[in-house]
Amino acid sequence: MKGLLQRVSAARVEVDGEIVGSIDPGLLVLIGIEPGDDHASADRLLQRLLKYRVFNDAEGRMNASLQDVEGGLLLVSQFTLAADTRKGLRPGFSTAAPPQQAEALFEYLLGQARQLHPQVASGRFGADMQVHLVNDGPVTFLLEV
Repeated sequence: MKGLLQRVSAARVEVDGEIVGSIDPGLLVLIGIEPGDDHASADRLLQRLLKYRVFNDAEGRMNASLQDVEGGLLLVSQFTLAADTRKGLRPGFSTAAPPQQAEALFEYLLGQARQLHPQVASGRFGADMQVHLVNDGPVTFLLEV
């Protein structure tokens, strides 16, 4: 499972012109799910997302977590993140989990996040989404579990 996290000042997801999820300062995380991923993978990724120190502390150093700053968490499923791009000029998607498995695991991750963190929003699985964000820094990290 992969999570491409971006520290944002604000972010939102629109589907057909309707805002389906939005946050103020926090993390926008694009989620890539692969065939071998399971609930344990989702739990590990979520713990890292909540505790990963990418926010500035009082001294201006990246030493505070999402939980520390009480920021928002916006989760967006993105199967292209699991693409095989090692060769050629076109991505391959055999390395991405099948849609039914990916959706179930994404919904599990979202449910766990909502139990553990007060400000959680999401995109809509499988929809054509427009993601708007203001990357703060910019700060972007790829977490893999």
